[in-house]
Amino acid sequence: MAEHTYHDKMNIYNTKRLRKVLDELPPFCKDFFRGIEPTTSSLTRIAYAYDIRVFFEFLIFSNPAFKNLAVKDIKLEVLDQIKAIDLEEYLDYLSYYKKGDMEHLNQENGKKRKLISLRSFYNYYFKKEMITTNPAALVNIPKLHGKEIIRLDIDEVARLLDQIESGEKMTKQQLKYHEKTKKRDLALITLLLGTGIRVSECVGLDLKDVDFHNDGIKIKRKGGSESIIYFGEEVREALEIYLLEREAIIPEAGSEEALFLSLQKKRISVKSVENLVKKYSSLVTSLKRITPHKLRSTYGTSLYRETGDIYLVADVLGHKDVNTTKKHYAAIEDSRRRSAAGKVRLRES
Repeated sequence: MAEHTYHDKMNIYNTKRLRKVLDELPPFCKDFFRGIEPTTSSLTRIAYAYDIRVFFEFLIFSNPAFKNLAVKDIKLEVLDQIKAIDLEEYLDYLSYYKKGDMEHLNQENGKKRKLISLRSFYNYYFKKEMITTNPAALVNIPKLHGKEIIRLDIDEVARLLDQIESGEKMTKQQLKYHEKTKKRDLALITLLLGTGIRVSECVGLDLKDVDFHNDGIKIKRKGGSESIIYFGEEVREALEIYLLEREAIIPEAGSEEALFLSLQKKRISVKSVENLVKKYSSLVTSLKRITPHKLRSTYGTSLYRETGDIYLVADVLGHKDVNTTKKHYAAIEDSRRRSAAGKVRLRES
C-alpha cells in the first residue's frame, strides 16, 4: 500500500472529525455533506458542520417548541418553519453566547461565515425540492468593516531575518533552543516571505517538492490543485543551508519525507509555525501583530509594488478571483492612480 501524503493524512483526519460531528447532527444532514463533497475541501466541510451544529443549538435554546429535543431529533421539516426574522435573531445571538463553561464571541467576519454556511445548507435542500422555502437567501450578509492590512515594511523584513540569524534580543532559555532551530527557522520564514505561500502549504512541503534545478517548489493549494511557485536567490541559499542540516536528522516514522521538522523530529505543525513567527516578529515590532498570513501580505505587497501587475499577484498567491486580490491591495492601487495625476502636462509652462 502506498504511503499517505501529508495532504492525504489531513483529509483523513478531517473526515474522521466530520463523521464525529455528523453523529451529533440530524440524520438528514448527511445528504448535504455527501452533496457538497465533490466541490469542497475536507476543511471546508468540517467548518460547515460546526457552524450548522451551532445553528441547531440556537434553535433548541431559543424556541420553546424545541426545548426538550436533542439536536439529532430535529426533522428536515423544521427548516421550512424558519423565517428570515429568525435568522436575523440567530445572527444577533452569535454576537455572544455560552456553551457549557465556554463563552463565544463573533464579530462581523464570524457571523458572515456562519450565514454563508447556512445559505449553502438551505440552498442544497431547496434545489433538491426537499423544502419549499429558503429564508437564508433573504438575510443580508453582514457588512465587513474595512481593516488596514498589516504587513512588514522593508526595514522590518531585514530586521526580522537579522534577528533569526543572530538571536540578539532573546532570553537565555530562548537562545538554548535557537541554536537548534536557527537554520530551519531562517529557511522557513525566508520561504514564506519570498514566495507568499500559505502556512498550510508550507508545512505540507516534502523534500521532493523542492527543485533547485528550476528554483521552484511544488505546493498543494487549498482546493487540492498543485502549483509550482518559483523562488529567488535568498530563498535558495536559506533552503540549501537548512537542507545540509536536515540530511543529518533521522525523522520519526511518518515524517520521513517532510521538509520542515519540529524539535521532536516530526513534520512541523501550523501552530508551531505561527508560534515561531510570533516569537521572532515580537522582537522586531511591538506595534504589529505579525502572523504567517501577514508575511504572505508582505510578499503580495512587495510583488505588486515591483510589478504593478495585479493579475500576476493573484496568480502567485493562488487567489481564484482577482477581485479578492484587488480588495487586499486597494490602498496601493489608489496610490498608483494618484501618482498619475501629475504625469500628463496639458500645456507647456
